[in-house]
Order: sequence, then structure tokens, then C-alpha cells
Amino acid sequence: MRIASFTLDGSPRWGVADGDRVLAAPASMPSLKLGLREHGVDVLRQAVEPYPTTAVTLLTPVPDADKILCVGLNYLDHIAETGRETPTHPVVFARFADSLVGNHASLIAPRESVSFDFEGELAVVIGRTGRRIAAERAHDYILGYSILNDGSIRDFQKQTHQYTPGKNFDASGAFGPVIVTPDEIGELAGHRITTTLNDDVVQQSDLGQLCFDVPELIARISTWTTLRPGDVIATGTPGGIGAARDPQLWMFPGDRIEVSIDGIGTLSNPVVEDDDQIAV
Repeated sequence: MRIASFTLDGSPRWGVADGDRVLAAPASMPSLKLGLREHGVDVLRQAVEPYPTTAVTLLTPVPDADKILCVGLNYLDHIAETGRETPTHPVVFARFADSLVGNHASLIAPRESVSFDFEGELAVVIGRTGRRIAAERAHDYILGYSILNDGSIRDFQKQTHQYTPGKNFDASGAFGPVIVTPDEIGELAGHRITTTLNDDVVQQSDLGQLCFDVPELIARISTWTTLRPGDVIATGTPGGIGAARDPQLWMFPGDRIEVSIDGIGTLSNPVVEDDDQIAV
């Protein structure tokens, strides 16, 4: 099953992608997150109203996510290129929901920096509430998998030991296009993750190369925070980031960045100039 959030006639909705149509949940239940929390995964059966895909505009799969928890330094090749030691605990930081856009929406290159980097990642969306979840039971709590581009403003990220500013510029990252349920994906090992910038491959790895795999991430993270339906865990990026290259490689207005994962699809976004004139 492929689950999407979108706008229909200007209103937020969600549903199940089915070829060239979407089966929308009732308008009275516009949020996937809230539907899951009220009805559990049985809410997916309520997505029955058919509309052509041309009638909808994709949002991020969970536009109102309470927690977007990102894991750093979680591929061995990425750890090596940063010159850091292999972590003994997951490196976790948070993104805000409004820092992410959906498939085909524009990423904004902020005017304050030219160090706009890409990070293709597997995202895990939680489907059940859990705390202190054992790794061997972690799969029972997964709604599905998606793709996240953890777009990073590197100079702001490195200003202090805290990652938050460099990871949360408005519309600096992307999430989507859909959530794919585990029964369609099967074992993650063997699935490729590939990032391309203007059609050039800049990152490529195998989801089996995670330092901390998905069950272990869920177990460790749920030790200190309750995971609830709609929460998102971004599992880290492979090697090849722009900051680690010589010369360094950044995203600029006019570029297109795409992240693909076998079995899920492609998250594609143009990069545009920051024309926001809001001032206080």
C-alpha cells in the first residue's frame, strides 16, 4: 500500500495511491496522523473515494508530524568521509515539519548561505504508539517507509555543536512522495538509495549498510521518547555529501535534486532562489 497526503480542491486530504488515481479518506478526516491516532491502522480502509492523480497536489506524507527525528553518522562511508569516530549511540537531532516540502515542491536556497547541501535518506513512519520498544518487536510499530532529503545549511550547522539552525531553514528539505507499507518493501538490505544532482549521481549505497538498523533505532529512540503514529525517523545519509567533497559541491537555484530508493520511488525537487521579503 502507498499512502499519500495531498491537497484536493485546496483542502488537505490523505489517501492511498493506486496507479493513476488516489483513493481519498473522507474529508471529515483530513489528517493521516490524527486518523491513525483515533482509529489505528484500520483507518486506511476508509480511503475509498477515487480521484485522478492529476486532481491532487502532493504534500509531505505527514504534514503535521509532531516529531521528525533525524539520525546523523549512520552509514560507515559517511562516517569515514567526515573523519569522525563510529558512534556508540545514535546521533539524533530534530527537524521541524515546516522545514520540509513535498515531492516536486521547491527547495529554497537561503540568501544567508551558499553552503546548501543534500542528504538522501530512508524515512520510517511510525504507525502505533510505543515506549521502550524491544528491537525484535520494532516492525510491529512501523506504518511504512518513505524518502527524506535532509537538506543542510552547513555553515549554520557548524556554528555550534547543536545542529538545529542548519537543519531547519524554511523549505530546505523534502519528504515524500509516499509512505510504502512494509509488506511491499520486504527486507531493506539490498535496496539501493541514490541521490542525483542535475542527473549526476552524488550518493549511492545499500539500505543494509546502516550502522544502526531500523529496529535498533526504534528501540533506542523509544527509550527516551514515546513514539506515536505519524512520528518520523530519518535514518541517516550515505557518503557523498557535498561538504565532504574536494571541491565542495552545493545546491544552487536552478538545480534539481532527486533521491530514489528501490521499492519506494523518487523524491524530486527543484532548487529556487530565496525571494522571501518578510521582515519584522
